[in-house]
Amino acid sequence: MANWSDPQFGAAPSSSTTATGVAVDAGLRAHMLRVYNYMTSAILLTGIVALLVGNTSAVYSLVSYNAISNTISPSGLGWIVTFAPLGVVLWLMFGINRISEGLAQFLFWTYAVLLGASLSTIFLVYTNGSIALTFFATAAAFASLSLYGYTTKRDLSGMGTFLLMGLVGLLVASIVNIFFMSETFSLVIAAIGVLIFAGLTAYDTQKIKSIYFELQGTEFLGKAAIMGALNLYLDFINMFLFLLRFLGSRE
Repeated sequence: MANWSDPQFGAAPSSSTTATGVAVDAGLRAHMLRVYNYMTSAILLTGIVALLVGNTSAVYSLVSYNAISNTISPSGLGWIVTFAPLGVVLWLMFGINRISEGLAQFLFWTYAVLLGASLSTIFLVYTNGSIALTFFATAAAFASLSLYGYTTKRDLSGMGTFLLMGLVGLLVASIVNIFFMSETFSLVIAAIGVLIFAGLTAYDTQKIKSIYFELQGTEFLGKAAIMGALNLYLDFINMFLFLLRFLGSRE
């Protein structure tokens, strides 16, 4: 089966005959439609859960308020809700070759629900209007970048390793800033994060196409759609969260 973390996937190969090309185009369109349906459904599910939890008293059980510094931080339950999605997504990513497609779907939807609960606390920090504005801005940017990744003839695999290294650096910088709590450094991290996930959106879209040509006609194509949707879902959510630091108006 395909190596989901391998950054070396190039542009999709061209077909040798017209008949084959028509069949491939139809199959590819169906596969990409399935990927996008998974992704958009997961984003909507995450948004609905976040909205429901974030606008009820349940959200206050996820945070602790510090009256001295006038700040909020995760409560004990909040930390559990924060790290629960990580456990599910790691199970899905590292176990995809061994688990069934049905279990992969279950884990995918479970992750979307848990992440929605985790993200509900943004409604305590930012206004509903600015969250909505950022969501639609992210959707517009994501659609343009994914369309580019789907249609471009340029091989984007060369920037795959660079983007993944940048992602590791971004994670390290974010951990370091937990201790320094620098607002300026936080904005720099957010700006870099937007650029990295913008690049990953185009790159992951092209990689999904390449994996399709590798797995077409096999039993693994269904799980490939789920993993492709997961990658694009994560690109969208992270781009949204980083953009929110710039466009979000605080409560």
